[in-house]
Amino acid sequence: MPELIRLGLTGINGRMGRAFQALLQDDLRFTLAAKIARSGDWRAAPGLDVVIDFSTPAGFDSALAHCRASKIALVCGTTGLDADQRARLQEAARDIPVLYAANFSLGIAVLTKLLREAAAVLPDWDLEIIEAHHSRKVDAPSGTALALGRAAADARGANFDEVAAFGRHGHTGVRTPGAIGFASIRAGEIVGEHTALLAAGDERIELTHRAYDNTIFARGALRAATWLAGKPAGAYSLDDVLAA
Repeated sequence: MPELIRLGLTGINGRMGRAFQALLQDDLRFTLAAKIARSGDWRAAPGLDVVIDFSTPAGFDSALAHCRASKIALVCGTTGLDADQRARLQEAARDIPVLYAANFSLGIAVLTKLLREAAAVLPDWDLEIIEAHHSRKVDAPSGTALALGRAAADARGANFDEVAAFGRHGHTGVRTPGAIGFASIRAGEIVGEHTALLAAGDERIELTHRAYDNTIFARGALRAATWLAGKPAGAYSLDDVLAA
């Protein structure tokens, strides 16, 4: 049997942290060598092969700094990162292997591919992205919704920051041609729902993914961690994992 992968896990007390720990009880690929609940816990996290970070933007900063300083592979699914944090993640890829995904669901990966194709083939159709999550989620739109919007904008050769439309309210005027609109719902215990709606004239297309359990994201991230451990420095994607 190959050596166990020494895993560090952040956000250990959160919803995703608990989902990871439940799966790891029966996963023979890993030993959970470090449980990180706060930044000071990194002092007791030696000899890791890979870190999975599903925490907060502040937790991400600590995880990235530790992984880069200690030459540890990083799988990151933390949402709500700002432009500076995304830039530092890309910069860290010069020193360590990093893999970021806003969503580690295989279904979302397929949805993203379908949306890219639809957005490119139908460049003049209106595009709206609607997402729904549980009432405790603190960022909006979701990282997955933003990733879908960026994928569609890239497929259309558009600058995402110029076409994204957030938080419509009041007398907004007519819809801006080429805009990608976002709407967020926060209610109850919704795990995660994302719909890309394309409409023109008398027809529309809706591409929808619904998640019913957090374990689908944890399974995907563990698969990514297995694949990433031991890779050379670089920026990798979930598509690389799925193609392996």
